[in-house]
Amino acid sequence: MSFGNVYGVDLGTSSVKIFSLKKNKITVEKSMLAIRNQDQLLAVGNDAYEMFEKTPENVQISCPVAYGAIADVNHVEVVLHTLLRKTDRYIGHGPVIYFSVPMNMSEIERRAYYAITHNGLLHKPQVYLVERPVCDALALGIPISKTKGSMVVNIGAESTDFSIIANEQVIISKTIYFGGKQLNESICDMVRRNYNLLIGRRTARRLKIAMANLNGDRREGRKVVGINTLSGIPREGVVSAALVREAIREPLENIASELKTFIERIPPQIAASVAAEGIYLTGGTTRIPGLDKYIESFTGYPIKLSSYYELCTIKGLEELITHKALKKWARSIKEKK
Repeated sequence: MSFGNVYGVDLGTSSVKIFSLKKNKITVEKSMLAIRNQDQLLAVGNDAYEMFEKTPENVQISCPVAYGAIADVNHVEVVLHTLLRKTDRYIGHGPVIYFSVPMNMSEIERRAYYAITHNGLLHKPQVYLVERPVCDALALGIPISKTKGSMVVNIGAESTDFSIIANEQVIISKTIYFGGKQLNESICDMVRRNYNLLIGRRTARRLKIAMANLNGDRREGRKVVGINTLSGIPREGVVSAALVREAIREPLENIASELKTFIERIPPQIAASVAAEGIYLTGGTTRIPGLDKYIESFTGYPIKLSSYYELCTIKGLEELITHKALKKWARSIKEKK
C-alpha cells in the first residue's frame, strides 16, 4: 500500500510539467539549472532561466533534457527533485510517478528514469512509463482502443514527433530534430544578417511569441537590444514582423516537408482513416497563428489544432492518473520490453 502522493511528470525539453493528484494542479518550470564553478548549485527551474544569457563566465546554465530525452541523469535528478518539492512539501512514502517518455527507448534510457527517482528525497517510489504519443492521444480524446488510424503531430522545443495510433497501440512513429528552439535560432541568424545585430535566444523567443504570424502581412516592429557585430558595442534596433515571419518559414517548411514524406509512407487503409479524421496538431510551437492552416495547405490533410499546446502531454498523464481504466497504457519501470 502506498502512502505517498501521485504525480505525472513530463520532462519535456524546454520545461518540466508536473501534475499533482492531491492538489489537482499542473506546475510548469523551466528545465534548467545554474551551476557556479562546476559544483555549486545556484538555481533551478524558472530561477535559473532568469539568469540565462546573463551569467559571468564561472556560472553555467545547464539544460539536462535535449531533444525530448534525458541528456544528463544527475542534473535531471536535481531538477526533478527540486520541482517536486516545490509542488508538494510532503511527498510521502512510496510516491507513484508516471513519466511521459519518447518512443523506441533503449533499455539504458529506460533505466535512466529509474535512476532519477530512486535517490534523494523519494522513498521507494513506484515508477511507470507512458509513451508520449499515448499521452497526447488521451488528452486529445482519441479512442485508442477503437481508432483504425489516428495521427498526432507534436511540435516541441527541439524536436517534432509524428505518430500513428491504430490497433490499440502506436504502430508508426518518427522524430525529427526541428522545433521551437530552431525557430529562435533562425530569428537570431536573420537579425544578425539583416541588422548586424547579435541578439540572444531569449530575445528571439520573445520576438517569436509577439510577432510570428503566418496569417497575412502584419506591419509592425519591436525594439530590441543587442551587440553590434561591427563595433562590438551594445545598441538598439527595430525588428519587423516581416523579418520574423521570413525567419521562421524555412524551419517550418522543413517540418511540413518531413510530415508530408511521413504521410506518403503510411499504409493506404490507415492513411484513409487519417484523412477522414484529420491530423491532430499540438505542442508549444503550434501557438504560432496560422500554423495549422499552413500545414494543412502543405499536406492536403485537415488539421485539428489542440488548445492544450505545450500542456497536451501532461494533460494526457492527468487523464490517465484520474481514470483507472486508462492505466493499462502505463508500464512499470521494472517491466522488460
